[in-house]
Amino acid sequence: MLSEKKFINDFQKIKLSEEVTISSDTFVMMAGPCSAESRDQIMKTADGLAEMGIHVFRAGCFKPRTDPYAWQGSGEEGLKWLEEVREQYGMTIISEVSNYTNFSIVEKYTDIIQIGAKALYDHSLLINSGKSNKPVLVKRGFGATVNEYLRMVEYVLANGNQNVMLCERGIRTFETSTRFTYDLCGAAVMQAQTRLPLILDPSHASGNKDYIAKLSWASAAFNCDGLIIEVHCDPSTALCDKAQALSLTEYKEILNRVRQFAEINGRKVV
Repeated sequence: MLSEKKFINDFQKIKLSEEVTISSDTFVMMAGPCSAESRDQIMKTADGLAEMGIHVFRAGCFKPRTDPYAWQGSGEEGLKWLEEVREQYGMTIISEVSNYTNFSIVEKYTDIIQIGAKALYDHSLLINSGKSNKPVLVKRGFGATVNEYLRMVEYVLANGNQNVMLCERGIRTFETSTRFTYDLCGAAVMQAQTRLPLILDPSHASGNKDYIAKLSWASAAFNCDGLIIEVHCDPSTALCDKAQALSLTEYKEILNRVRQFAEINGRKVV
């Protein structure tokens, strides 16, 4: 296990934008489609989320798919759509960097850099994220122990960037009834052993939109620091992770309950 650090109780506040700061008093909701498929899809989804008061918009433009023949993302064109979302709705943009070749372009367009589960052991991404002045969200690899995960995150911290968010998104176990196993035990360890904000991802853990509501409410009650959830303006047409994509209406119902649980813990949803 990681040795205890002197700053373990010094929670790392992160200013994501003028409207959003991750702190012990806030609960950050990050939402948007798995991938940026078209300008129309992105703008419709962003418009609906903005009406709900969501400030952090997520969408992937470089998609590290398991199947090499699956759609791999919209690339820089998609990042330009996200830039338009920022300009029109004032949203903070988070998007995934898949490998070293697209790191600089993702860093250029986004406000928050996301290192996905499949890239956890890509040292070049971790080191470059450590040298960046952008906040970084690092997802736990689905085969990584908590200790291994935190060691990889340390590469970002060791290279100078302290604005790092942890993200539990499920691990691979013997259970196959859901896409992954939502490891709240591991999440509790992460909170106990680090000073870093913890974001939970019920979408990737379940892989099924029918379970996301309960997992979201449990996560808010768990007193983590925020959620990242997949929302699509028309889930039936999603090109990536269709089964776990929520409609705007479904997301709104979840959001209302999340606010209640967050308030119980003395947090305001931002």
